[in-house]
Amino acid sequence: MSNIYLIIILVLLGLAVLDLVVGVSNDAVNFLNSSIGAKVAPLWIILTVASAGILLGSLFSGGMMEIARSGVFFPAKFTFPEVMMLFLAVMITDVILLDVFNTFGLPTSTTVSLVFELLGSAVAVSLFKIWHSDAGAALSEYINAGKSITIISGIFISIAIAFLCGTVIMYISRIIFSFNYKASFNYFGALWSGLAFTGIAYFVIFKVLLTSTLVSSETAAYINANIGTFLWGIFLASTVILGLLQHLFKINILKIVVLAGTMSLAMSFAGNDLVNFTGPFMAALNSFQIASGVAASGGSIDNLYMGMLSEPVMADWRYLTASGIIMILALWFSKKAKTVTKTEINLARQGEGIERFSSTQASRTLVRRAINLSRLIEIITPKKVKDFIESRFEVVPLNDKDAPSFDLIRASVNLTVSALLISLGTSLKLPLSTTYVTFMVAMGTSLADRAWGRESAVYRITGVLTVIGGWLMTALVAFTVSLIVGLTLMYGKVYAVYGLLLLVLILLIQFASVHRKREKKEAAKSSTILTNEDAILHECTELVKRTIETTIRIFRETIDALHTEDRKKLRNLYKEADNLNNEWKDKRNYEVLPTLQHLQSGALEIGQYYVQIVDFSHEISKSLRVITEASHKYIENNHEPFSQEQLNDLMTVCDAFVDVFNEYAKMVETNNFTSYANIRDKQLRISELFSELTKKQIKRVKANESGTRNSILFLNILNEAKLISLQINNLMRARFRLFSLSDKN
Repeated sequence: MSNIYLIIILVLLGLAVLDLVVGVSNDAVNFLNSSIGAKVAPLWIILTVASAGILLGSLFSGGMMEIARSGVFFPAKFTFPEVMMLFLAVMITDVILLDVFNTFGLPTSTTVSLVFELLGSAVAVSLFKIWHSDAGAALSEYINAGKSITIISGIFISIAIAFLCGTVIMYISRIIFSFNYKASFNYFGALWSGLAFTGIAYFVIFKVLLTSTLVSSETAAYINANIGTFLWGIFLASTVILGLLQHLFKINILKIVVLAGTMSLAMSFAGNDLVNFTGPFMAALNSFQIASGVAASGGSIDNLYMGMLSEPVMADWRYLTASGIIMILALWFSKKAKTVTKTEINLARQGEGIERFSSTQASRTLVRRAINLSRLIEIITPKKVKDFIESRFEVVPLNDKDAPSFDLIRASVNLTVSALLISLGTSLKLPLSTTYVTFMVAMGTSLADRAWGRESAVYRITGVLTVIGGWLMTALVAFTVSLIVGLTLMYGKVYAVYGLLLLVLILLIQFASVHRKREKKEAAKSSTILTNEDAILHECTELVKRTIETTIRIFRETIDALHTEDRKKLRNLYKEADNLNNEWKDKRNYEVLPTLQHLQSGALEIGQYYVQIVDFSHEISKSLRVITEASHKYIENNHEPFSQEQLNDLMTVCDAFVDVFNEYAKMVETNNFTSYANIRDKQLRISELFSELTKKQIKRVKANESGTRNSILFLNILNEAKLISLQINNLMRARFRLFSLSDKN
């Protein structure tokens, strides 16, 4: 037997490991978001509990093992070489697709990915066979399309059901407990937690134990026959035990429920979705072992049809345990797992803050219709009922940056409803995605909890629509890419194998770079909020100095690049100016209000100065961006460069800026503003300089010494430089006024 198949097995093993890593990064949101969002415990405790669930779940893994082997195609119609290429196409596509979603922080379904990747690669191999050896055969002879449609339809129907159930149950729960739930929870907490614990236990029984290959059919039948007794016993025992812990030992039993739910969902993830990452490798390894036996006995593997894959298989516990360990390591160390988790928590959090998504026409329309419907309901609702409901939804605003994104009541509802829906689907043998269910339940509970207020609704809805749109695209993209990869492997053979592996490596490196840039941008938005007045004053002074220094440097280098017609240099300067503009825009959008909220009530001057600094600096960065963008386009279009006289005029402006800034920096450094009048005189002379240079350019135009494009660019630069000069003057004046006020005090 050719060594290429051994190489493919080793490649599939490596891809399976990669798939486990990127798969955990995506699916971690399923079981981590409630615990992390409610800050039920330190992160290391949450990860430890989830890790225990993953390790236990991996030992009970069964789930979709048969779907990975024969769920969407008929293996008896494919030979050993064809099956190997089919599974390789699936694994290559899955690694790339999941890493793309992880890079952009969007949760998706590994189940849908696997099904459509299997479908796409199976169609690719089938078409190759039809075109080259089985002319006249129908595609339906190779593809189990009916089962695939059943799986996908069930998955997408679960989206609406999960959202509706999450909304309704959370609304009822909030009416019962309100946001100030401590008093009522003393009376009903044990009963509530017992119900939640029973729902989670029901989920573990149906979704983990009864789907496991390690549980015998007799044991499964006995559990099914006595499920009512089991659940009543669990409910009574958990209610009593949790009640004792609550009242005798003063333990917050909601934390126990949330951690138990986290562990159970982690078990389900490992028990069911593990095969999404390792199933194709396990099936390929089984095929390789069968083919090796045939080759050893002198048979031909080229015509060896793989009908044996349709037979039930018992997963090797050693592979399952190793997979569980890899998943645990990825859970602890994957930065992309944190990114995906952050997306859901950001969309579900209570209150305002940084919004990752912008508004769209669809989200604005939905919000307007929801507002109109809300007004109609208010009109027909009796006042007493309305007042009672409003009292249950009174939220105490939390300005603490370390406050949880939502409370433990919502976290417990998230986990319990998700567990019950997944259990119900499993017991009824309905296919569904754990990712879709848990995400939509979380979105439904956040809607019912009024987390989507007028300040944030359009952005949150855009985020939800973006995620759902990504889900809808998952199936199409997975099928298409897997089809292309499958055809490439069938035509390219061994050369395609090496070429596609190189492509995977390049793409993973590129996606890692993109993710680092996104993290850096998010970190800039989430920078630490300063609360100390002296710290804010120092930070503002440093920001002003850095902004002016950067502005002068970029302005000078732009003039030099215009002289040398350096397109690359101008492009880089434009990118730098654009980044500076975005930095100040983010600071204005995301930092100003939180900083002002944390300031002491008497620090009005500091607050005003801070607002002015951010506003003036943002205006400077906008003008600088305009200058660099116009200059880059001018040289990009190969227009005439500036004359030496024009360059000298612009450098005169730059030198005047430097002179003023140096004197300003000296004043701030020595905290001596006695020479501020001198700076003001220099600013007046700069204003006169702009008038003189404008007149000089007009004379050049009249004398036909300057073309139309040339004159437009020169005057634009001059005008934006004038605006920069005015804003720099405003910055210095604001700092001087602050000094004057503090001096008087």
